[in-house]
Amino acid sequence: MASYEAVIGLEIHAQLKTASKLFCSCSTTFGAQANEQVCEVCSGMPGALPSLNEKAVELAARAGMALHCRVNHYSLFSRKNYFYPDLPDGFQTSQFTPPICEHGHLDITVQGQTRRIGITRIHMENDAGKCVHSQGVTLVDLNRAGMPLIEIVSEPDMRSAEEAAEFMRQVHAILVTIGATDGNMEEGSMRCDANVSLRPVGSSRFGTRTETKNLNSFRNIQRAIEFEIHRQEAALEDGEPIFQETRLFDAVKQVTQAMRSKEDAHDYRYFPNPDLPPVIVSEEQLQEWRADMPELPAPRLKRFLAQYGLGEEEAAALAANKAAADFFEAALQTCNQPRRVAGLMQGEFLRECAAHGITPCEAKMTPARLGELAAIIEKGVISPRMAHEIFPELFANGVSPEQLAAERGLVQVSDVGELEGIVDAVLADNPAEAAEYRGGKTKLMAFFVGQIMKRTKGKANPALVNDLLQKKLG
Repeated sequence: MASYEAVIGLEIHAQLKTASKLFCSCSTTFGAQANEQVCEVCSGMPGALPSLNEKAVELAARAGMALHCRVNHYSLFSRKNYFYPDLPDGFQTSQFTPPICEHGHLDITVQGQTRRIGITRIHMENDAGKCVHSQGVTLVDLNRAGMPLIEIVSEPDMRSAEEAAEFMRQVHAILVTIGATDGNMEEGSMRCDANVSLRPVGSSRFGTRTETKNLNSFRNIQRAIEFEIHRQEAALEDGEPIFQETRLFDAVKQVTQAMRSKEDAHDYRYFPNPDLPPVIVSEEQLQEWRADMPELPAPRLKRFLAQYGLGEEEAAALAANKAAADFFEAALQTCNQPRRVAGLMQGEFLRECAAHGITPCEAKMTPARLGELAAIIEKGVISPRMAHEIFPELFANGVSPEQLAAERGLVQVSDVGELEGIVDAVLADNPAEAAEYRGGKTKLMAFFVGQIMKRTKGKANPALVNDLLQKKLG
């Protein structure tokens, strides 16, 4: 890549979190039997008229606000003409010009370098259905047809696959935070198309681009773009032309493959949809939605760093996940020890959530219970090791940490008088080792701690044991 520079732009499709489809009242619930959630409108029956979902307009506008776009008071739906077997109308209802949002940006940081990525537009459109290929036949499921989408089109401002993956991560975190989408990439709630081209380093002219479709994980986005960059570089070095085409990424083979030649905008023959009036959004509505916006991941990250003294990585991990960040701050109401609570969140709680396939708000363990666990660790009632031992049961049942620790016989011995007697007994039984320690063989501290733990069956408070030994041994 010494001779070439990658030019990358993303087109991100996010399914809006509405109860019904974009132009009809059919349910958007995922996982229904094929063609159960279909009516005359979303199945493209002649004479059936669409009716715009107002909630979808609100969520699209909120996305624009969160991504620093101008939200247009006036926008139009157009017919984007092309034929797919799973597009029952024979055209997609989309916004061409003007869209609902334009001219935004998002700052990303990769390897310590911050880069501003422009956002050309955000527009609303309905999704197509789904072709199911099985046993030599293709069946069409229209449950997804008509689902409300926004498409976020970036400027070609990214220069590496890593930057593209980070841009997608941040857009995902923002849209989930504001409630615009559930962000479930495995179910297709978010996916993106990556436009990639190469040009000689120092050139301002764009090369011929390819579009890799339907990338539905952060890892696949990065790997597909990396492959495409190397493929195009090898072709250019060999004097081969790059064709403007649509490609697909094979996640098993880790390669992109040609699908079809790439269309330009004029090929779609856009014209205003005569069945839908213009979308009018008043300034009063925008002000109301803007006032109700939650704290976004970037400012929340800065606040976590300043207010709680967290490390950069743990603060970023929590701030990027609204449910986790809300849970964390709720747990602090019970135990105001941010580092301890954050450690339990990342080391135990979020891992258990992922293992069980649930979100923090779905867990039986409440923020108060996590706070209680952090508090008894801070007080020395149990050790971090003991907390790790009982955490799966605490998570599964949501019971009192202190009560469970007592039932399991895990409460630490923290009585100074009791521990002092045990320390004295251990030193009296091991005079030679005590003399060697005082003579400079300080590694014997671990021996004394081990002897005390043996006598207390591992329940002695380690911090108190170390303090007492250091005092007794001088």
